[in-house]
Amino acid sequence: MRQGTEFTVPPTYAPIPPAIHPRHAAVDAQTAAWAETFAIGSEELRGRLVRHDIGTFSARILPAGHEEVVALLSDFVLWLFGVDDGFCEEGALGRRPGDLTAALHRLLRVAQNPEAPMLLDDPLARGLRDLRRRVARYGTAGQTAAWVAALREYFFSVVWEASHRTAGTVPSLNDYTLMRLYDGATTVVFPLLEMGHGYELGAHERDRPDVRAAAEMASFVITWDNDLFSHHKESRGAGYYLNVLRVLQHEYAITLDQALALAIGQRDRVLCAFLRLWDSLLDDASPQLRQYLQSLASFIRGSQDWGITSLRYTTPEDPASLPTHFTDSPSDTSPDPLDIPAISWWWDLLPAGPPRTVHHPAPGRAPFAHGTTTA
Repeated sequence: MRQGTEFTVPPTYAPIPPAIHPRHAAVDAQTAAWAETFAIGSEELRGRLVRHDIGTFSARILPAGHEEVVALLSDFVLWLFGVDDGFCEEGALGRRPGDLTAALHRLLRVAQNPEAPMLLDDPLARGLRDLRRRVARYGTAGQTAAWVAALREYFFSVVWEASHRTAGTVPSLNDYTLMRLYDGATTVVFPLLEMGHGYELGAHERDRPDVRAAAEMASFVITWDNDLFSHHKESRGAGYYLNVLRVLQHEYAITLDQALALAIGQRDRVLCAFLRLWDSLLDDASPQLRQYLQSLASFIRGSQDWGITSLRYTTPEDPASLPTHFTDSPSDTSPDPLDIPAISWWWDLLPAGPPRTVHHPAPGRAPFAHGTTTA
């Protein structure tokens, strides 16, 4: 795990094939222009964000999606980094939970009612108004409402993190796991997975416990991977940082190397469970649910590919030791639930009996997939 004093992330389990939208370069350029148009973040922060290949990230999440929604997702992810980096991690509000709550609620009001005469000269608010109008253009009223509701969840979790940053405390593993499902901003992307393919998943399928579990499993793997790949960047900073490796060290009084091995085992066990649940859900899934499940898989793999290649995490000025490839073998294949109460219920929904051969999610398996290229 370490070479000398360097923190090295080993190759992680990647059973899902890679894919990327053929217009990824154009989307990346468009997002850089969008960031300048709305002056997202400070000039210095904006200059960093537009070099992080966020358009490529979006293109990996929606490799066969409508280009307009791929671009919308890319702009939205950059906007989220503007909030997370500018407001929370690097800004003064990140240590003032009360003031941060007020600021985020004002932004939430803009998302709820973009016509409200509030924050008219605020760059983040103007960018959010544009995003909200595009969400309404490409999504249904229900999807727009779901997007706003997920944004509220994300804001709520960001304030929770700010409270720990202010106090300099480390949460329990259970609390961290629960809040990471939201403060990683994965749930606020989920409505765009549907919009990207021009369908609306019915509530009778989206709200099923097993479908919710699959989405939460995807969030867990994505955010655990993000914590692995971002640890070098975050731990080099002068300020407070919150990361699963730090949480595991605090929870179990273990070394960083031990925490790294444990975190990889946790994400591998959840990913194996996701694959089993994914496969069983396909048995009676509608075409819309099939596409949604495929998009969750693409989100997982896209986050892996982007995480080890983006300048955001490779930090060439102080190079991070990240993997250059992945592995076909999980480090933990136990069928038992993780000892984390907030998520242990996922394993109750797995199909009975021994695991059958899982057909790993591939771009061509979903009936709505089209125009996908691998990379």
